[in-house]
Amino acid sequence: MEISKNSTRPAHIYLDNSPYFITASIWLHRKLLDDESKTKLSELIQTVFKEYQWKLEAWVILDNHYHLLCQSKNGKDLSKIINKIHSISSKFIKSSQNVEGKIWSNYWDYCPRDENDYNVRWCYYLLNNPVKHGYVADLHDWQWSSFHELYEEKGRNNLQEQFLKFSEYKSLELFEDR
Repeated sequence: MEISKNSTRPAHIYLDNSPYFITASIWLHRKLLDDESKTKLSELIQTVFKEYQWKLEAWVILDNHYHLLCQSKNGKDLSKIINKIHSISSKFIKSSQNVEGKIWSNYWDYCPRDENDYNVRWCYYLLNNPVKHGYVADLHDWQWSSFHELYEEKGRNNLQEQFLKFSEYKSLELFEDR
């Protein structure tokens, strides 16, 4: 295990073959991610994670931040992965939004301690985030998320059971298939 420390950035822990929960936000929380940028960012994230052989297990992109849940291969690659994603995406965001200067704030990573810790992040921060922030009432309506793939893979009942397993999610409803 290695830890990076810098007085202007959060500390990052580098672990091989470990689950990671990653959050990154737009500088000053500006809503710079329009629909086209969210689509390009989701494709870019998936491409870069494959390039570094990290498994992207779940993700969501909103107007000013994103969350990822993944499995590391080489922990030291984390900063390279995020830097590449932010460097490339900054260019297309600046172009589409006609903005200059810094686009991304720092990123934060966290290694879930156990299955419960992992699932809390998976349900609340990833899947439920578009509902939590008021973008949609039905997760089917938010296309910039791995929800659709997970719904297809696991099915409605299994996902509903996953949400209900945690008291924080008892009010979350997964709507019937369309």
